[in-house]
Amino acid sequence: MIRGPNYLSDKVKIPGGEYVLKPLGFDWIKGPTKIGDLLSNTNHRVRRAIDDETARALEPIQDGILVDKFLKGDDTFRNSRLKLIANIVEGPWIVRTAVGEQAICILGRALSCKYISESNYFEVDVDIGSSMVANAIVHLAFSYVTTLTVDLAFLIESQTQEELPEQILGAVRFSELNPDSAGLYELSSEIMPMAVCTQKMVKRTMEIDSFGCWP
Repeated sequence: MIRGPNYLSDKVKIPGGEYVLKPLGFDWIKGPTKIGDLLSNTNHRVRRAIDDETARALEPIQDGILVDKFLKGDDTFRNSRLKLIANIVEGPWIVRTAVGEQAICILGRALSCKYISESNYFEVDVDIGSSMVANAIVHLAFSYVTTLTVDLAFLIESQTQEELPEQILGAVRFSELNPDSAGLYELSSEIMPMAVCTQKMVKRTMEIDSFGCWP
């Protein structure tokens, strides 16, 4: 559920509806060192998926809309707006108790985020290890990852009447992931899923790299 058209006055939330971005895929990777700037590797399959999608003639993002403000804004603005909504669809009691049925988090307020903007993609690297609480909860959840079904949705929080209602950028569901099936990526120290999205009829793409955030 996301903020509705009159949320600032009535606090009513509404179903998410259609995504702003078009999901391209989901990757599950592991490696010996900390991940960062993944999409600079033009040979990586995530980058190739983005390049294939953006090779077509796409219209630019409309000036002044919230996505445009986010892409053009500084890190302070981005840290105050990028929101994760995590739903535990299925999982053991201990994870549901630690996380709750739904967790909502402004990522940049709880965790260190690095934003990388290039001509055809926008990457967000989220450092789970920057928060002791988030790190502990994610490691707990990871212990039960083969039994979990989780929905992750990303959006830019609307904070003024003109920005409402909110719109989900993109979302992904992962279910019963097997750590042994994670692909080896030599620049990553953690195993984490990756949601990749592109905006419909838009030149840019957004890639968000995160297991989750439950501070």
